[in-house]
Amino acid sequence: MIKSLNTAATGMKAQQTNMDVIANNIANTSTTGYKKSRAEFEDLMYHTIKEPGAVSGANSVAPTGVQVGLGTKTSAVHKNFEQGSTKITKNPFDIEIQGAGFFPVQLPNGSIGYTRNGAFKKGPGGRLMDANGNVLQPEITVPPNAAGIEISPNGQVAIITGINVVPQPIGQLNLVNFVNPAGLRSMGKNVFMPSNASGLPQQGNPGENGMGYLAQGQLEASNVNVVDEMVNMISAQRAYETNSKVIQASDQMLQQINSMR
Repeated sequence: MIKSLNTAATGMKAQQTNMDVIANNIANTSTTGYKKSRAEFEDLMYHTIKEPGAVSGANSVAPTGVQVGLGTKTSAVHKNFEQGSTKITKNPFDIEIQGAGFFPVQLPNGSIGYTRNGAFKKGPGGRLMDANGNVLQPEITVPPNAAGIEISPNGQVAIITGINVVPQPIGQLNLVNFVNPAGLRSMGKNVFMPSNASGLPQQGNPGENGMGYLAQGQLEASNVNVVDEMVNMISAQRAYETNSKVIQASDQMLQQINSMR
């Protein structure tokens, strides 16, 4: 059996995964707070015919060996947490994190998730929550008599109840960061969950201990660069086509062998 058949098949499978990742990036170009992903690959085992440095004669060794690779596989899909561009909304409940950190939100099952999407809304009871009803933690409740809300860069939340009235503090927003954000588990709906790879959540006020500052009335857009993704898509497509041609060539070689008399 010609090994190149299976080797090229692993290459096609890897490029399928690569294309899936690229497609997801492009699909989320307009998703607030989305972080692009990148597929990473590694080579598989090698069939060693001759070890590098093997004895080849009296007082001599082979400078190189004979090792034939058996293909590739997906080793990781890496999340890139670089800052996305700013989108001005002028909505008082829209908050952008300028720098590191995540907003903690309480999920329906009671656990705490983490998000970069700061598009919050006022719920029926006045609590700030995201579009899926996950309540921002610690809870910020806006009273019915509030005519306006102010959120400072360091996370202090105050309400305005009337003209020439001093804003009244109603709470403090906190951010959470991780030693390795790329190790977070993506749960969908703009929510991440910690894992053994991400490390434990580290909570703090915005602007302190490496946390980013907050900006009211604007959101963080996706950090996907469409031009880069289009180039990656073309590269993945060409690599897939090339691997398929290797399979065709290997099949023709087998056909020649089978037709020998």
